[in-house]
Amino acid sequence: MNRLSARVRRISSWTLVVVAAITAYTIYFSFTTVQIHRGLGTSAYDFGLYDQGIWLLSRGRNPFVTLMGRNLFGDHTSFVLLLLVPFMWISSSTSMLFVVQSVVIACGAIPTYAYARKRLESDALGCVFACTYLLYPAVSWTNVENFHPDSFLGVLVAAALWAALSRKWQWYAIAVVLAMLVKEDVVLVVAPIGVWVALRRDLRIGIATVVGATGAALFCFLVVIRDLTGTAFRNSWRIPFGGVSGLFKTAFTSPLTLLRYLTSDGRMTYVMQMLAPTGGMFFIAPSVALVGFVVLLSNIVSTFYYQYQIQYHYSLVVAPILIFGNVYAIGRLSKVARRKATSVVAMCALMGAFLLAPLPLARHQIQKFSPSNPSVTAAHELFAQIPPDAVISVFHPLSAQLARREHVYVFPNPFQRALYGPDVFAAGDRLNFADEIEYVMLPIALSSESEQVWRTEIPDYVIVAANDWWILYRHR
Repeated sequence: MNRLSARVRRISSWTLVVVAAITAYTIYFSFTTVQIHRGLGTSAYDFGLYDQGIWLLSRGRNPFVTLMGRNLFGDHTSFVLLLLVPFMWISSSTSMLFVVQSVVIACGAIPTYAYARKRLESDALGCVFACTYLLYPAVSWTNVENFHPDSFLGVLVAAALWAALSRKWQWYAIAVVLAMLVKEDVVLVVAPIGVWVALRRDLRIGIATVVGATGAALFCFLVVIRDLTGTAFRNSWRIPFGGVSGLFKTAFTSPLTLLRYLTSDGRMTYVMQMLAPTGGMFFIAPSVALVGFVVLLSNIVSTFYYQYQIQYHYSLVVAPILIFGNVYAIGRLSKVARRKATSVVAMCALMGAFLLAPLPLARHQIQKFSPSNPSVTAAHELFAQIPPDAVISVFHPLSAQLARREHVYVFPNPFQRALYGPDVFAAGDRLNFADEIEYVMLPIALSSESEQVWRTEIPDYVIVAANDWWILYRHR
């Protein structure tokens, strides 16, 4: 007991500040995201599909996610989700994943603080950098963008960098392996980390990292995803100029065309939004920050609009890299200069948070319905009349509330295909199991497109219940 008391007394007050910041972040975003979810602010993409897939796994069933028409691991090889299966045994709340997400994202501040306080020889400066991670706009935006396995990358990439920089190779191996289990394309981060390790720390470990990450990614693409979906590269359409060969051909034969593309549609604004909150101190010694260059470049090269918007999860992985890059570079300075540079970073982080992040008192505030909103309570009244094992097709905000069943579809699926199956561009046909739908729940007011689809199906259904906002139908 005396030893424990002595250890507690040795805990720095700045460490307690970091713990308090992590706790506050977790509580705020857990509450906020749960409220959004309970207010029908989420849907199949990108929450319901994970909730359904993990729920199926927790029941020992094949994780074929009917909300998207693909196996959970054929969409992305996010095997890290297996760690969440036990939570499904414990919790019946559909909000559980949002709390888990808030916790794992907030925990990215822990390795950040551990490295910064040692590198800068100051708990106070370490605390500043832990807080800059929590304030970074891409971090909090990821937290409120439904649920994504990518949320694990905030802590895992930070842990891998801390371990590599500190030469803690066992922890490094654990962090790298877990990061690769998040998604097949994490190789774009892990391989550059391996290159840095090979050049600056340990050649053999660095080469092993690059080879292992590349091999794991190829296995995920060419074996797992191909076996489960029939195609290895589902998102090749995101590469401009007709694919990889067209991109390289354009780069060499018409570099101005490529430059115009890379500076179009707000891509450079995105780059500035990513860099400005860091204060750019990593330019003093940029080698660590350059680890994130491949991901940042892939985001602005992509034709997919979400990838070069700071509000989406594609940017989270860059956050710990840039912050660690700042710490690494500032560590090259004298102690007086470190304090001045850290002050600049702190001011930029606060300004970036105010202008860009969805935080309290910031310019951006999250729009959400209260769970007590009449339309929300009315929806839950009708949910109670849907049998738990019924095959259903429901309006998209309802799908996240009803995902824990074997067969649930987002209307107009399966009556008219939309964002369903391995090919996201396949659309318009009536799927061959449409007659198996037992219940359909829709809003009173439908869009003209949905109204047209439902008009051809409604003769086979009767109204079970209705209110001012929703109608529940049952197959005759």
